[in-house]
Amino acid sequence: MHESRPGGPRRLPGPGAQVGRARSGTVLDVKVAIPTELVRGESRVAVTPDTVAKLTAAGAEVVVEAGAGERAHLGDLALAEAGATIAPTAAACWEAAAVICKVQPPTAAEVERVPKGAVLISFLPLSTPADVVRQLAAREVTAFSFEQIPRISRAQSMDALSSQASLAGYKAVLVAAERLPKILPLQMTAAGTIPPARVLVMGAGVAGLQAIATARRLGAVVEATDVRAAAQDEVRSLGATFVEMPLPPQEGSGGYAAAQSDEFLQRQREIVAARVAAADIVITTAAIPGRRAPVLVTRAMAQGMRPGSVIVDLAADTGGNCELTSPGEEVSVGGVTVVGWRNMAATVPTTASQVLARNAANLLLLLVHEGALTPDFDDEVVGQSCVLRAGQVVEPRWRAQLEEAAAP
Repeated sequence: MHESRPGGPRRLPGPGAQVGRARSGTVLDVKVAIPTELVRGESRVAVTPDTVAKLTAAGAEVVVEAGAGERAHLGDLALAEAGATIAPTAAACWEAAAVICKVQPPTAAEVERVPKGAVLISFLPLSTPADVVRQLAAREVTAFSFEQIPRISRAQSMDALSSQASLAGYKAVLVAAERLPKILPLQMTAAGTIPPARVLVMGAGVAGLQAIATARRLGAVVEATDVRAAAQDEVRSLGATFVEMPLPPQEGSGGYAAAQSDEFLQRQREIVAARVAAADIVITTAAIPGRRAPVLVTRAMAQGMRPGSVIVDLAADTGGNCELTSPGEEVSVGGVTVVGWRNMAATVPTTASQVLARNAANLLLLLVHEGALTPDFDDEVVGQSCVLRAGQVVEPRWRAQLEEAAAP
């Protein structure tokens, strides 16, 4: 169903006059476009009725492509009733937009629709194709990446990487429990005691901590590993056992783990091999921004698990923490199920969209000052999350990749 607000859609300034233009007072007068996600398997959307109401209250016109929220069970009617304009086609959605809010990075075809000088807010990993980056630069886009949001208290409401990781950790336990041929909790029965399942969580970041909490709520006995010393107290506070490793801590920047040497990883595997073999479920979550995921579970370790055991690899997007992981697939090797889905958060699309849309709206409103879309690049959150500024690549690693690709 296609509906618009009373009085029909508002007319907006042309693309060249979008950034920095505002009505009198403190009301933002720009078009915010939310297109349908085109990446296969992506069921999330960067808008909800709540965020439509929030943005329209600030004066923006929110235009959503028809059907964009259907896979997240956020229909056109609910969005229209909240104040969104429903665009019947992709072209109508993108046309004259000052801001585009997406989940996945735009495809090359989508970049062709981006109005010159527009602002883009989405996930934009370092693996974004160089051709797409060049296209965005040619269209003088200012782009903000969820991956680059700093992990500071003030930015928590915009931290989509963490909000989606938390959901992935929760769902990983449910996926594993469904495939495990035994129950998770301890049960005392007339036929005897059924012992609880054993769960090992490798990596106690946002996803890992949520996996620990979920497995504990389901009654499993949980152990966890992490290379950061600071993770110990968090693991124990959730009722899990922290696996002590006599190795130097590997603290990285922004709350992430640092990249580990081959020698460190080999020693780590030797220490946890017995824990993996004893586990019914292993959930791996270790990821390092911009790097291939470290291999924590070797083929030999996985094959040493009991038949019926399950491994859920949440680092499949960046190569996987398990040598048996086939990114995007679920495989069975020697009776051990290895789940390597690429986009776990998208399997709970309604909730994932709710929090992601709030992250996007909060970031967008941070870019507004006195009614104008004028980002303050001296602001820590704005400056660090910006990867393209009016067509200039400001993310150092992107710039290095582009220069390397252009070198003869």
